[in-house]
Amino acid sequence: MCGPLVAGGASAVSTAASLTSRASSRYGDRVSISHYNNHAEAPPLTLSGHAGRHALAVAEAHGVGTLWTLSGAHVFPLYDAAVQSESGTRIVDVRHEQTAVFGAEATAKLTRDPGMAVLTAGPGVTNGVSGVAQAHFSGVPLLALGGRAPATRWGTGALQELDHPPVFAPITKYASTAATAGDVAGTVDHALATARSAHRGPVFVDVPMDELYSHADTELAVTGPQQRPEPDPAELSSVAGILATAQRPVVVLGSDVWLDGAEQAARRFADETGIPVITNGMGRGLLPSGHRLLVNRARSTAFGRADVVLVVGTPLDFRLGFGTFGGGDGAAPARVVHLADSPAQLTTHVELAAHATGDLSAVLDGVLDSYTEATRHVDHGDWTRRLHDQVSAALERDRALLTADADPIHPARVYGELNALLDDDAVIIGDGGDFVSWAGKFIEPGRPGCWLDPGPYGCLGAGVGAAAAARLARPDSQVVLLYGDGAAGMSLMDVDTLVRHGLPVVMIVGNNGAWGLEKHPMRFLYGYDVAADLRAQTGYDDVVRALGGAGETVTAPGQIAPALRRAFDSGVPYLVNVQCDPEIAYPRSTTGI
Repeated sequence: MCGPLVAGGASAVSTAASLTSRASSRYGDRVSISHYNNHAEAPPLTLSGHAGRHALAVAEAHGVGTLWTLSGAHVFPLYDAAVQSESGTRIVDVRHEQTAVFGAEATAKLTRDPGMAVLTAGPGVTNGVSGVAQAHFSGVPLLALGGRAPATRWGTGALQELDHPPVFAPITKYASTAATAGDVAGTVDHALATARSAHRGPVFVDVPMDELYSHADTELAVTGPQQRPEPDPAELSSVAGILATAQRPVVVLGSDVWLDGAEQAARRFADETGIPVITNGMGRGLLPSGHRLLVNRARSTAFGRADVVLVVGTPLDFRLGFGTFGGGDGAAPARVVHLADSPAQLTTHVELAAHATGDLSAVLDGVLDSYTEATRHVDHGDWTRRLHDQVSAALERDRALLTADADPIHPARVYGELNALLDDDAVIIGDGGDFVSWAGKFIEPGRPGCWLDPGPYGCLGAGVGAAAAARLARPDSQVVLLYGDGAAGMSLMDVDTLVRHGLPVVMIVGNNGAWGLEKHPMRFLYGYDVAADLRAQTGYDDVVRALGGAGETVTAPGQIAPALRRAFDSGVPYLVNVQCDPEIAYPRSTTGI
């Protein structure tokens, strides 16, 4: 978001022009880029040219392949570096900086390499704050690299002059300014190594404009992520001992299992122990839909009657009742066991019966080995069968909603039709409140790494950036963005980005003309609601057509499936605008408070 030109003063553009002219006369060489293998020691990078080339070379060495941005003269050297890059780093320019950060975050979630958003100074940087906060709460490795007012003008009121790092300090693992051109490579390397180390998370670096355009020569050995110690065998044995004596155990698999690359270990653990599993966040798909141990549809009984709950790779936050399990039908409170990728992620507000930390594959395999070696195991077959029977009964009850012929359309009918069309590797993205909550109830991904939602931060407006990232990361998969109509209003203009970059995505809007997540609770509390209504039957598909995509409005249940098939077959960004019943509220059991 480049600010206005300033009459009578040096604008960012004119400053950039003069800096570029000086640089071109002094340096014509290209930076030498060496690729960093995440699993081997990296050869040093020999860096020359302007500091933008230094920054991108280091980012590429850490696995960055896409640069998400909205144009701004403060950061032109990063674009020049991408254009000149031998690695083919792609520039995806968007219509709002929030989309750039959400796109970078989703890239990191899907590829498990760091995402990178390049934000011009001042409002460009501050527009990215919510996306960085979402990455912080989701443990996603992301570099937000910001422009900064020139150092030589600092303190004089330069265009978009703001000290950015203090803004980001509470929501990043590292936030700093690379003060000189010669500092850029080392600062970016340290930031990305920090982002990639457990527990993963976002980092922020800004560079003064005059220094980003300036030139330097340096050599840098790229730093890998910090090595984690081996899990403590005594801790693994303690966890296994508790599981071996549990009569009604439940395992929760969360997002960090996927982000840590532990999906195979998690599958082995479930299959060989036979313990029922509930999945959470990007843990969805670790056991595919229909797996005999997947008991998401019996969640209430599983958590209410469990005597041991093993939580792996996710915090004990509001999504898990803050770690309070058991107590149902007069049962005693459950013992809680927590496995995390680093000690700082272990819960402190719940008394744990046992815990273990480290690489989650090593942790899960270590617990499994100890569990298998145990001389005595309590038979929990009846418990597993009970939960499986409840899942089957719930699926049978779902059938009435998934096939409902109600007019106006019940939102569940959308998912009844969508499920029949989804491939196993379809990437499903949720961006909304009530409408997306129904998706969480009825859609089970067929594979791991195929479900994206805002995570515990609950940020709306992330969907279209995530959809663009998914199309780039998974070019052969279906990509489906599930939009509440409220969330659509926050980012729908970035369909222009999908169109310009040739990124076909199927978008489905559950259009009930309301902020449903707020409307119904406010009615419950006060007997009325205010500030919760949107314009009824808004033509969101008209917006998409105006931006170069395609779409249609659906007003009857029988129209849903044909519309979805046309969307999947279209090869363009296509929005299906489903007019849903505004009186249907998702029957949630938590408010997050």
